[in-house]
Amino acid sequence: MAAPLHDEALDTLFRSARTYNAWQDREIADGTLQKLYNLTKMGPTSANCQPARLVFVKTDAAKQRLKPLLSEGNQDKSMAAPVTVIVAHDSQFYEHLPTLFPHTDAKSWFEGKPEKIVETAFRNGSLQGAYLILAARALGLDCGPMSGFDADGVNQAFFPEGRYQANFLINIGYGDSKGMHERAPRLPFDEACEIL
Repeated sequence: MAAPLHDEALDTLFRSARTYNAWQDREIADGTLQKLYNLTKMGPTSANCQPARLVFVKTDAAKQRLKPLLSEGNQDKSMAAPVTVIVAHDSQFYEHLPTLFPHTDAKSWFEGKPEKIVETAFRNGSLQGAYLILAARALGLDCGPMSGFDADGVNQAFFPEGRYQANFLINIGYGDSKGMHERAPRLPFDEACEIL
């Protein structure tokens, strides 16, 4: 069993981490994005299905494709961010299960079952998006997750074959705290939790 993380690490991942809307003009190296994925992929998913597919929108050309698909309030901050990650999921993720979950025929659990495919891909792809946020923070990056965008438009622009479906977006980079509000409150344990 692993030892609990020190307070400094918990601060980095949770307590001091914030959602950033402004960014320093600092590039993220492609090698850092590879490290980010290599951490993200280690998070657990059901039957190791790993349905998340990530597009790191980094170049000016790719950003211009994305910009008109963002809500007005998300455009400037996304254009200023070094990278915007499209967190999508693969509607045919189960095709990889013979490799990812080889000790049983898990592929048959999904073939011909569209509702189960959608539910599993969305749930586990969302988990992987959350892992990406924690991995980014662990690597010294800041994040700004967003859901204000035209998902159908993003799917058409970035996934025209229809296999991948956009779930949410995450701006990543080195945050600039200018204009940042005080942290919004969180529900206390007694209002959000129950021990039975």
